[in-house]
Amino acid sequence: MHSTLADYPVLNKVIISVTNDLSTDQRVDKVCQTLTGMGFSVTLAGRLLPDSPVLERPYETHRMYLFFRRGPLFYAEYNLRLFLYLLMNRCNLLVSNDLDTLLPNFIISRIKRIPLVYDSHEYYTETPELINRPLVRGIWERIERSIFPRLTDVITVNESIAGLYEKKYGVNLNVVRNIPRAFVPVVTKTRKELGLPDDRKIILMQGAGINIQRGAEEAIEAMKYVDGAVLLIIGGGDVIGQLKDQARKPGLEGKVMFLPKMPYADLMQHTRLADVGLTLDKDTNINYRFSLPNKLFDYIHAGIPVLASRLPEICRIVEGYNVGMITESHDPAEIAHCINLMLNDEAARVIWKENLAKAASALTWENEENVLKSVYRKYV
Repeated sequence: MHSTLADYPVLNKVIISVTNDLSTDQRVDKVCQTLTGMGFSVTLAGRLLPDSPVLERPYETHRMYLFFRRGPLFYAEYNLRLFLYLLMNRCNLLVSNDLDTLLPNFIISRIKRIPLVYDSHEYYTETPELINRPLVRGIWERIERSIFPRLTDVITVNESIAGLYEKKYGVNLNVVRNIPRAFVPVVTKTRKELGLPDDRKIILMQGAGINIQRGAEEAIEAMKYVDGAVLLIIGGGDVIGQLKDQARKPGLEGKVMFLPKMPYADLMQHTRLADVGLTLDKDTNINYRFSLPNKLFDYIHAGIPVLASRLPEICRIVEGYNVGMITESHDPAEIAHCINLMLNDEAARVIWKENLAKAASALTWENEENVLKSVYRKYV
């Protein structure tokens, strides 16, 4: 009987799983590229949506078309499909991103006796989508409680969330912040080329998850008190439709623009042309309290000063590097007051610009990935 190549194990083969469609998840893309550079053969598995763009990645991708798109049936279908995919495909390392992919990964890691790395991007059971749904939250809590203490390699996005998990489960976590690669625009476009106003200042709020309690409603309301500027909202989320309705109200005509989510390179072309970047998450739950959003680092790399709400991880960056201001309130008038100061205080803007360059040089994925490499090196 002749052996074929398929009869032998694939060395350094890793399957990484997420529940999104892969197109806008910058953290996971950076992880995949880091592992590819370390010598791993990477496959990133997620789902396919009707509007999912074609992907061009330096690693293999696998997107599953699912019948259900949200709710309990989506998670049940996704986890079953992921379990079958992992069962039928060979690898010698599994990477689970967030709690909604952990169960099938853990079961397969035990069945096949292969290691599992868990990367938790947030304090999942305290997300706004779960805190008011005790039954659903309880299910995810039980899954986490039964698996987390048995994990050996766990990564998360900041020190605060790492501390919460370590206290809860007694497991040491590695912290890898979601910091962009050093940003060098290939082609620099003008505001006119991008359809942006060149006669007004631009206040920017961007993100793939512009959802409830992220301060977008108050940012729009604040524009009633800001002249000579436009609020540009780029991305998607649960409240985009409501925000568009709000922006049509008296006193806000022509003061708010919306653009849909876009590829990262295109997004950063827009970001670098703004005058102030907003990150206004509210301290309404543990997950938001300790958030460290991608947009914060995008603003820094684009060289625009940041107006942020007083959340500990965000303040650690904004105040630590002195790259903007902290608003003490979500009152629209107070937000507007801060915006007006940031747009018109030229001396402060000079200092912020200098500090933004220093922060961007220090806060790069090229520096951050060293922690990631230390976790994965033993599996190469």
